[in-house]
Amino acid sequence: MEVEIIFKIAAIGIIVAVINQILTRSGREEYTMITTIAGLIIVLMMLLPHVGELFRYIRSVFDV
Repeated sequence: MEVEIIFKIAAIGIIVAVINQILTRSGREEYTMITTIAGLIIVLMMLLPHVGELFRYIRSVFDV
C-alpha cells in the first residue's frame, strides 16, 4: 500500500476533528455527527479500490 493514502487518510481525520471542534464550540452538536459520518464515507470511498486489489491478491495466492 502506498504511503500517500495513509497521509491522505490522516489529513482527512485532522480536518474532520478540527471541524468537529469548531461545530461543538459554536453550539452545533447536531452537525458534528454528520461531519464525522461524511469523513468516514470519504475515507471508505478512497479505500474501496485498494480493498478490491487486496482481495484479488489473496485470491491469486490461494488459487493454486
